[in-house]
Amino acid sequence: MKGQEATTHAAARSRLPCVLRYARTTVLCAVAAVGIFAVGFALFADHVSRLVTPSEPSQADAIIVLTGGQSRVDAAVDLLRSGKGKRLLISGVNPIADRDDLRAATGGDPNLFACCVDIDHAALDTIGNAEESAKWVTSHAYGKVIVVTNNYHMPRSLLEMRRFIGSVELMPYPVVNTRLDDGSWMTRPDAVRVMFTEYAKFVAAIFRGMLPSAPHHVGVMSAAAAD
Repeated sequence: MKGQEATTHAAARSRLPCVLRYARTTVLCAVAAVGIFAVGFALFADHVSRLVTPSEPSQADAIIVLTGGQSRVDAAVDLLRSGKGKRLLISGVNPIADRDDLRAATGGDPNLFACCVDIDHAALDTIGNAEESAKWVTSHAYGKVIVVTNNYHMPRSLLEMRRFIGSVELMPYPVVNTRLDDGSWMTRPDAVRVMFTEYAKFVAAIFRGMLPSAPHHVGVMSAAAAD
């Protein structure tokens, strides 16, 4: 019995350094991951804070606006009205809202909405926006498109859309509702929460893009299906 106990204690002592090394490695990896995440967040926040709404955007074939944030649709309709694109897709619209509801909410010209605005009700998130936008762009054979969304949402939107939309040139038109360039957002809990949440989603989108997946099929959206 004593011999067995001695053997057990010796085995336990021999395993202890391995356990300690494993624990130390785990802690170091966790600290490194947190550090990389924090540095990435700082770079992301710095990039987003520098995004400004173009005073005179270049001409494009069409305009896509991703619903969900304040003033996005208004900005997109203004671009269409000023002739910056021939047609507008409003992606991710609530199924209960129709063309007339959007026109009334934006104060848009009925003739402009009737001729040149398509409505997408299918998209439920940013990935869905990218998929439906790709279908629409493909169906019209557009080569240059203005993308309208909020500044904090722009990096992830472009990342997702470029996976589906191929060689089409995407021209970002960030809508800025809260100034970020002066750093005051860091003292506002709601702004910090939005920025941090968007960064976490951006990182997740990067890793998701690294995973092997089946090729996406981009179909053709008819004007009737978009309505």
